[in-house]
Parts: sequence; C-alpha cells; structure tokens
Amino acid sequence: MPPEMLRDLPGYDPDVGKSRAEARKIMEEHGYGAGNRLKITVSTRNVPQYRDPAVLLIDQLKQIYIDGDLEEVDTINWYPKVMRKDYMVGLNLQENGLDDPDQTFYENFACGAERNYTGYCNHQKEFDRQSAEPDIDKRKRLVWEIDKKLQQDGARPTIYHNRAASCRYPQVKGVTIMVNGIYNGWRMEDVWLDK
Repeated sequence: MPPEMLRDLPGYDPDVGKSRAEARKIMEEHGYGAGNRLKITVSTRNVPQYRDPAVLLIDQLKQIYIDGDLEEVDTINWYPKVMRKDYMVGLNLQENGLDDPDQTFYENFACGAERNYTGYCNHQKEFDRQSAEPDIDKRKRLVWEIDKKLQQDGARPTIYHNRAASCRYPQVKGVTIMVNGIYNGWRMEDVWLDK
C-alpha cells in the first residue's frame, strides 16, 4: 500500500506521539486514565514468534492506560482455545504461506473461513471482484481498498509485519526462488548439488 494511503490508517501515522495522545483521549472518554488503568490478559502460543510480539503489544498498551498480563498457552491447547474464542485479547500469527491477496482474504477474512478466528464477515463480494480482476494495476488498487477497509473495521489488527528471506549456496542447483513468497515453488525433485 502506498505510504500516503497507509498514513491515514489506524496505527500507521508516523507521528507516534500524536497517535498515543489520541488513544489516551479515547481511553479517558471511557473512564480510564493514569489512576484507573484497564486490566487485560493477552493470550498467545508459548513459542518465541508468538510470545515476542505479545510482549511488545503489552509494552505498547501501557502507554495508553492498559495493563496486560501475558498468558502463555502450550501449542497443543492454543488453536482449540482460539477456535472457542476463549481469550480476552489473543495474539496470533496470520501464517500466510503465499503473498497473494486470495490466500489472505479468503483464508483469514472470508465469512465462515476456518482461520477467520475473529469471525469477521464483510466485503466478500469485493474479495471476489479483486480475485477476478485480470489487470494487475487495477487488482492492486482493489486490494489496497479492501485492506484499508479491513484495517478501519479492526477485522484483525496488525501488530507488526514479519520479514523472511531465502538463502542460497552456489553449489545448490535447480531451486526456483519465487517473488511472492518464501514457501511456494519449492520443487525439491528438481534440486541437485554440484560439488
């Protein structure tokens, strides 16, 4: 999404101080403040890639009168807990295997999708429209508009975006690195070692 669009979304204004002041004002309008802080529990899976962002979230929420306790949940219990919606605040990963709007929208935000943990149900026709759009630039603009609406609706607030990469050794041949994801396109039957 272009920076000028992103800047207008909740949580993306580069002026962090201004955003925090606005958030504190909202909290104060609801009766919270320095002397009356909101107490919450942030539940997450007990592995670093879940736990670390939960700790960051709790730290950031302190700035706006929200005190969070971390509940670390064993992996075997995490997804049943999420499916039951048995949490006050649940920090989960979006876990996309592909960097493609169809995979993201239909799997995480479509009505009734199993990984739509928040139960959000809106914009289904827009998902279909962007999916069928053959013009790449038009599809990109449609995706940006859908993303904007999802974020404005608070469908699944984003704490941060992870970055990942693929590494290569010159002696490994036949690996095709994709431009839209680190997991797709790995056909190991085509890979060979040149020593």
